[in-house]
Amino acid sequence: MTRRYFGTDGIRGRANEFPMTAEMTMKVAMAASVALKKHQDISDHNRSHQNRVVIGKDTRLSGYMFEQAMAAGFLAMGMDVVLLGPIPTPAVAVLTQSLRADLGVMISASHNPFEDNGIKLFGADGFKLHDRLEQDIEDEINKDLDQRGGYFQNLCQSQEPGRASRLEDASGRYVEFIKSLFPRGQTLRGLKVVIDCAHGAAYKVAPQVLWELEADVVTIGHKPNGTNINDGFGATSTDQISSMVLAHNADIGIALDGDADRVILIDEKGQVVDGDQILALLAKNAQSNGTLIGQGIVSTVMSNLGLERYLETIDLTLYRAKVGDRYVVELMREKAINIGGEQSGHIIMTDYGTTGDGLLAALQVLGILQQSNDKASSVLTMFEKCPQILENIAFEGHAQPLENQDVKVAISKAQDMLGNNGRILVRPSGTQSLIRVMGEGDDAQQVQKAVTLICDSIQSFLDKPQSLSDKSQHSSQEKKDQLS
Repeated sequence: MTRRYFGTDGIRGRANEFPMTAEMTMKVAMAASVALKKHQDISDHNRSHQNRVVIGKDTRLSGYMFEQAMAAGFLAMGMDVVLLGPIPTPAVAVLTQSLRADLGVMISASHNPFEDNGIKLFGADGFKLHDRLEQDIEDEINKDLDQRGGYFQNLCQSQEPGRASRLEDASGRYVEFIKSLFPRGQTLRGLKVVIDCAHGAAYKVAPQVLWELEADVVTIGHKPNGTNINDGFGATSTDQISSMVLAHNADIGIALDGDADRVILIDEKGQVVDGDQILALLAKNAQSNGTLIGQGIVSTVMSNLGLERYLETIDLTLYRAKVGDRYVVELMREKAINIGGEQSGHIIMTDYGTTGDGLLAALQVLGILQQSNDKASSVLTMFEKCPQILENIAFEGHAQPLENQDVKVAISKAQDMLGNNGRILVRPSGTQSLIRVMGEGDDAQQVQKAVTLICDSIQSFLDKPQSLSDKSQHSSQEKKDQLS
């Protein structure tokens, strides 16, 4: 069955528009309770279940609404709820395990603007839920929407609703966890660090960790007001932090995104360092000290060809997963590999955590930088990147440009233009209504021509009036999606 709500990173959409409404998020909580219990009954007979869920959120204004709606849904199903407040996504994964919870929930739309929000779900092991369990949750929701029963048949008895509480020291627990992973006896004394919290979930914990490890800290993007998350700050908007690194003569800059599960670094020259370079550094360091497992790392189809070529020179393999840190983790577990991540800055080190953690990754790099006694620009330039161009094309409704024959022909021609020294990747975004067109190769001009050819073809398709049959199909689908 096709997934209607879950994308590559949970459920995401504009706040107060389907599917990100208070009513729908309550239904997600109720459906998740039923699907989780069914899954536990089938596959997990040895674990003692607590009927407990933890809920964290980032700093979006709509987070209050969804936090309460989801709590109500879980309580109605007899689940106890522990509210964590504003806290990074990786902290939810950590505390789900620490509190022996059956489920962890993060209310966040990550790097998206404040108008959006989303739901990420973690299992008792701290890993994001498997596709199968997400599909079971969708099935339970659809039963109710189609008036075929569903989770309302599983409401708890009137004397057995769950209880809600707030964990007042949630941030402190995460701070201590992160610090415990930094080499014992080592500090960041002597390093000047600019940290950009994107006015998001790490606005308290990130500067605190760096200060407690004795770095000289300059903090920006740490004054959330409910509507300024990711607005000109953070991992997707690095102009501010680049300027601040130069203005303060800092050694390095750390830019987190809204929920702090990804990181982009800035060297002392103000230059942006993406996840590919971070992965190369961590892989080389782990290989040198004997802690690398699996003779390779995992990244995605978006990672630069230069990373793959560099790893080959040190006898390591790059395994490519689908876009999305959950798919990176799945392939890491399949291949028994302990380092993986994405060009966008999700960095996963399963020796320490179960999901992308921007602050953890940054601290690992800072430790290497401190020991090297060298400049960040030198330490973080591991390989020469191949020219890579990424274009995003927005579309509305249920258009299917990648199914169009003219678009398919354009993609084929573009790949032929690059030959064996480059590659083309065209895919729909899993979190936004965008078609992402990526091309890379040794000849920048040829890559640009190839990408432009595809983008023009897609835009031409989108600009054409829809046929009557297309409009009818789209209208029918939209009606289904608006059921509540």
